[in-house]
Amino acid sequence: MKRLNSQLQQDGAPLELILLIRTILAACKEISFRVSQGALAGVLGSTLSENVQGETQKKLDVISNQILKDTLRESGYVKAISSEEEDTVVPCNPDGNYLVSFDPLDGSSNTEINSLIGTIFSITHAPQWMKSDDPSAFLQPGTQIVAAGYVLYGPSTMLAMTTGRGTHLYTLDKTHGGFLLTQGNVQIPEDTEEFAINTSNQRHWEEPIQQYVKDLIAGVEGPRKKDYNMRWVAAMVGDIHRVLCRGGIFAYPFDKRNPKMPGKLRLLYEANPMAFLIEQAGGLADTGQGRIMEVMPEEIHQRIPTLLGSKNEVLACKSYYK
Repeated sequence: MKRLNSQLQQDGAPLELILLIRTILAACKEISFRVSQGALAGVLGSTLSENVQGETQKKLDVISNQILKDTLRESGYVKAISSEEEDTVVPCNPDGNYLVSFDPLDGSSNTEINSLIGTIFSITHAPQWMKSDDPSAFLQPGTQIVAAGYVLYGPSTMLAMTTGRGTHLYTLDKTHGGFLLTQGNVQIPEDTEEFAINTSNQRHWEEPIQQYVKDLIAGVEGPRKKDYNMRWVAAMVGDIHRVLCRGGIFAYPFDKRNPKMPGKLRLLYEANPMAFLIEQAGGLADTGQGRIMEVMPEEIHQRIPTLLGSKNEVLACKSYYK
């Protein structure tokens, strides 16, 4: 099997970017180990604090964030980082060439039930004329991302990543500590019979998405003329991984409960990196009103509605918004 370095070189990634990716993955391997220890290491449960999102922090959230932060600050490649767990940007090397945004532990509530969780990251070039503590450096559309991916901590530790030359899946070989290519150039089927959405929020959705899901549930008797299965992992990394492996649509639409919060998922370190992966695998990533990767961020923790997955199903969902 091909090693990660070989694939990145084949895809034309510059040396410094390869070294940065290896640095991120070194941190993720440590997180993977901490996750695998679970209750044995006393890392389960919640802290007494909340993050900037107003969400109760899990112990593993804090640990994972610190591991990534320390590793990236010491690398020398990174000018600044933004994280779900940090109020504002964290300055690193003023001469660093890259910015890194990440969700250190997506789906961390799943740690209590030993279910899927993961780390999501994206990398962009750092504007050299800006200071390393300037949050506006991160306000770049997803089209500017040079690499993105997630590490999934499941029965095996897997990496899904793209540098703009296709989406590849790797598996961590724990015998030597390296990621090996296990599926190159993933292609998402254009049609699907699976959808992932949190239907407990249905009463808060806008009419277009309510009608769309109603038609899916109607099955062969409804206007879509086929039966659909619903799947929901409650961790974006798990649901997107299933989409990459066998197709489907993942949706986290606008929710009317808080008009100031137009969606659940964060643009910079959740929606954009996943959109890049999905598009590079032949799928579509949309808000319902336009392409996710073309949205211009207004602040680092901005939220956004998301529709990601099989091309024809995302188009079908979008048609309800017209």
